[in-house]
Amino acid sequence: MNKKLSIIFLFLSLMIWAQKPTLFLIGDSTMSNKDNPKKNPEHGWGQVLPQFFTSGIEIQNHAMNGRSSKSFRTEGRWDKVEKQLKKGDFVVIQFGHNDQKIKDSTKFTNPYTQYRANLERYVNETRAKGATPILMSSITRRNFNENGVSVDTHKEYPLVVRLVADAMKVPFVDMQLLTEQMEISAGPEKSKLLHLHFKEGEIEYYPKGKNDDTHLSKLGAETVAKLATKSLKNLKTGLEKYIK
Repeated sequence: MNKKLSIIFLFLSLMIWAQKPTLFLIGDSTMSNKDNPKKNPEHGWGQVLPQFFTSGIEIQNHAMNGRSSKSFRTEGRWDKVEKQLKKGDFVVIQFGHNDQKIKDSTKFTNPYTQYRANLERYVNETRAKGATPILMSSITRRNFNENGVSVDTHKEYPLVVRLVADAMKVPFVDMQLLTEQMEISAGPEKSKLLHLHFKEGEIEYYPKGKNDDTHLSKLGAETVAKLATKSLKNLKTGLEKYIK
């Protein structure tokens, strides 16, 4: 009987060992998967991320349009992630765009109190499952003034992410800085290609045209995903061995 139990225990151990780790993405529309990707010009950077990783890791993108660090939890979206978390997994946490929505009580968070507490809770609950949290500041919006200067729109929120990462010793990727450099390098005109700028009648998907400086085109999503991947590789969390 003991021999049988030993064999069963060994089999179960091997099954657990053989399980692929999972990289979970939680965040907002700048990261999320978009419907009808073959026709829809809009892409989230998390949507195109799998092409930069090997088959040795599973990627689950739970980011959703319009969600903040608050509403992602209150809608039960974090519960779905937390229930699956296991030792060796990774969770990329990137909120901020919708936490700013002061006219929406379901989404708004005070950056220094609720927002910070939400980030800390995601970190603690991820660690409690033996998984590795990775914090990211929000990607910047394309916002050039009349002098061609890129002007920040996120105010205190990226700073708070940095403060939490520093205080809790969490791996951190400064996507605000990286994407700001991306926008500046492209310049006021060429940076439009990274976002959704279409004239009326230019494409079928937006017959009335589109001027969106927050969300990303496929080119923009792939560019941002490359920046994220390069930084993730340099963090030395164990995730780097799954990056191509």
